[in-house]
Amino acid sequence: MVMAMLSLTNMNVNAENENTNTTQDVEAYDMTVNIRRLAVTLGLTVDQMEAVADIHRNFQNEMMLAAYAEKDERAQLVDQAVKKDIRYMHYVLNQKQYRLYLQLLQATLVNRGLK
Repeated sequence: MVMAMLSLTNMNVNAENENTNTTQDVEAYDMTVNIRRLAVTLGLTVDQMEAVADIHRNFQNEMMLAAYAEKDERAQLVDQAVKKDIRYMHYVLNQKQYRLYLQLLQATLVNRGLK
């Protein structure tokens, strides 16, 4: 009886740890940013701001798909999302803005443990 209760307690603790890890994993993939602050930081024009918002929205969606994918597929999906994002951003941003954007993106990915 005592062994059964201990094993149930251990199962509950393990399940809670898995849920916490899953929540933390998903939070790391949430790329929500304040577009206005990004626009100010990058010095975007109004037209660039609209394009960047659209591109970033697609990037966010792809990153969330990666968050809920199988663990062994996540890195590949993140890599694909990042490549697509920077390709589109390169088209919209000038060279100075693009370099700064790459620095911000790299720092974000590293800080979240995704690179």
